[in-house]
Amino acid sequence: MDLSPERPQEEPASIRPRGWRAHLSGKGNFLILSLLIVVIDQWSKWLVEIHLPLDAGQRIIPHILNFIHVTNTGVAFGLFPAHGHPLATLALTLVGFAALAAVLYYFWSTPPNQRLLLSSLALILGGAVGNLIDRIATGAVTDFIDFYWHLYHWHTFNVADSAITVGIILMAWDIVRGGSAEQRAPDLEAAASHEPSAGNRD
Repeated sequence: MDLSPERPQEEPASIRPRGWRAHLSGKGNFLILSLLIVVIDQWSKWLVEIHLPLDAGQRIIPHILNFIHVTNTGVAFGLFPAHGHPLATLALTLVGFAALAAVLYYFWSTPPNQRLLLSSLALILGGAVGNLIDRIATGAVTDFIDFYWHLYHWHTFNVADSAITVGIILMAWDIVRGGSAEQRAPDLEAAASHEPSAGNRD
């Protein structure tokens, strides 16, 4: 009588997702997160643009937070401004597309069990798309979040910048901890399946 544990039946090859579907399988929730970031980012910018004139501000929390309507011709947090030069704006737009393509490829090739990494990539993807929409439409990005303490003000930013920053932090954390537990679990299961049972060690 065979008492060896039954092996789980493999999914028939005919019904396994192939091609691009195989790469996107199990990643729908992360794509929804990216879409949600884009929607919130564009909606918040639209509200600022219709309620606050350019360079006007509204105090939200004294000594901590203001909403100020400004435009940014550079990248996140006002770095590398184009100052309205067409070639500089075009260069930054092309750089944005290149970065977006790199993030998309990374997202595409990441296994669905690496949830922390996919979450970070989804945040970065949503933020990159949100800012790229602004740059294509007007040549500049709308910023409005002004964190400060007394006389010290951080660079004004927006929801897309926040998503990109959080995404980078999560990605760094995933790298530091050597990959997510979900990534290591299949390796541990595979090792356990090859380990001889107590009855077969003699």
